[in-house]
Amino acid sequence: MTQHDSQLIAQTRNSTVGEVPFELKDLFFSRTDERGVIIHGNSVFRKISGFTWEELKGAPHKLVRHPDMPKGVFQLYWDKLKAGEYVAAYVKNKAKDGRYYWVLAVAWPIEGGYISVRVKPCCGLLEQVKDIYARLRAAETEQGVSPVRSKDMLLAEVEELGFFSYEGFMTAALAQELEARAQRMGAKLGPRQLRFMTMAKTILQIREETDRMTEIIKAIRTVPMNMRILASRLENAGGPISAISVNYGSMLDEMAAWVRGFVEGEDSTYMRMLTTIQQGQFLVYAGSLQAEMSAIFQEDVRHAAAKDDVIRDKETLIAEEVAFQKAAIDALKVVEIEATRLGRSVLDMKRYVTGLSSTRMMCKIESAALSGTGDSLAGIVDQLDAGQDEIEARLARIVELNTVIQSNTAMLRAMS
Repeated sequence: MTQHDSQLIAQTRNSTVGEVPFELKDLFFSRTDERGVIIHGNSVFRKISGFTWEELKGAPHKLVRHPDMPKGVFQLYWDKLKAGEYVAAYVKNKAKDGRYYWVLAVAWPIEGGYISVRVKPCCGLLEQVKDIYARLRAAETEQGVSPVRSKDMLLAEVEELGFFSYEGFMTAALAQELEARAQRMGAKLGPRQLRFMTMAKTILQIREETDRMTEIIKAIRTVPMNMRILASRLENAGGPISAISVNYGSMLDEMAAWVRGFVEGEDSTYMRMLTTIQQGQFLVYAGSLQAEMSAIFQEDVRHAAAKDDVIRDKETLIAEEVAFQKAAIDALKVVEIEATRLGRSVLDMKRYVTGLSSTRMMCKIESAALSGTGDSLAGIVDQLDAGQDEIEARLARIVELNTVIQSNTAMLRAMS
């Protein structure tokens, strides 16, 4: 083999392995029919994929699918699209020369098919996704796991990352990617994006406060038991303490039930607020991509051979962006209702805390009346003091955070 032949082989190998470079400003666009057959795509899609327009048009979109991609991801992706829903997913694509490129693909249905806008990932979430995809693909190839089963495994993996649903994951992915992208490009997020970002972070902080409250209630749940033990030692004199312990335990049970009712289940106040805020956030961030893509199409119009397709897609993106923004604002109606309900619900919780104050006062009275065992009862009172103070602090924080959501909701609706 000559040196020239070796150089040719090396050049070929270098062209067929590795990653296709492209910039953060590059947005991919494609429109397909209902079967996923490509009808139109922009110049970035053609350039990065390495295919000519003649090769792309009329071809199934899986033409650029990389073999490393789990089938379960596309099972979920197409299930949502066929159900009339929008979706986002990290996708590893394969260029014509064999190289790969990663995108965060956002897609949604339109009349007669689907549209997808894709952006270059630049936040740390992709590294976690790569690990998940590797495990799913291994299960598919080595264990014969079906696409449906692989989809279920994907949903379980997303939950392990700390997301309540795939919708929550894809919203966080889109938001984090666009926020990191804007920062790296020296750009600024729009006012709607910023307000939804604040609301999304705030609703998660509310969950942290309620989780901490649950831990506090569990920690002081031992207090009634300790009071009953002390009462049994005092025989007849322990009657009042025993009664206090029963009352205190009952109030703790009611408080724990309040927290569970607030956060658990799809119909809980918290979950309705969370899912609706995430829905609005996704729509607003996706809308910003639609607006940016439609602006980019203005340049494509000057150079495109099929100008009619470009003009049509530009107009479609403008209309879709308006529809997405409107849907995001409409979703805020649910947030307003649930935030008001949360405010009233906190008042119920405060009544339980007031009940704890009465119990604590009775314990102090009994502690002063009993000789010899007062120190033990005083220790119990100290536990009540610490627990109640922390619960009150968490409730105050929830009220404060709820006010943040309400004020941002009002500002967003005023922008519409």
